[in-house]
Amino acid sequence: MIAATNNFLALEIEVPIACFRQSSAREYVETYLTPPPSTVYGMLLSIVGEMNRYKHCGVKVAIALVSKPQKSTVIRTFRRFKKKDIHDPTNARPDYQELLTDIRFITLVNSQEDKSQPTLSERLQQAFANPASVNRFGGLCLGESRDLVNSVTILPENYQIQSLQWLVQDEDGLLTLPYWVDHVGSKGTRWKRYLIVECSDSSPPKFAWTMIQPN
Repeated sequence: MIAATNNFLALEIEVPIACFRQSSAREYVETYLTPPPSTVYGMLLSIVGEMNRYKHCGVKVAIALVSKPQKSTVIRTFRRFKKKDIHDPTNARPDYQELLTDIRFITLVNSQEDKSQPTLSERLQQAFANPASVNRFGGLCLGESRDLVNSVTILPENYQIQSLQWLVQDEDGLLTLPYWVDHVGSKGTRWKRYLIVECSDSSPPKFAWTMIQPN
């Protein structure tokens, strides 16, 4: 159990529809079954209006699915800039994309090693206590700008959820997810391997914590 203190925070997030695009996906855009730690960190920064993603390096996040989202496939237009003229019709083509619907998950935030003052956990609590104090723009998204978040709720200290599917680090895990993304190429992107482990306890397993850092 994680108490909502200055350094610890538990959030429940609901997203109606999203795609967590697999990094290796090309023509057929597959999705991860869970939001990667890097994506969740980006959403947390967006909540508090922070544009410098290095600001809260050292923070740890733990992610657990409350329920298994449903997967479907759609066809949509993607843009790949093969010609200098961005309006050139060859830059746009239809491709298949996987989508997840009814996404509900828990994110735990541990700011004990966050060197910034105030810490990310403190800024998140302040954002909920006094929304007018946050200077931000645009809708709150998880991944693509289209994938709007429906709700973010701070959970009480004694929250209980019967069954959670935790994202747990494992060297032999079948999921390889980014915890830090290089947006200018891919050289600086950092990865960890994970398993999804179902637990009846609301406390995170030992290896559920991922530190956000660029190295």
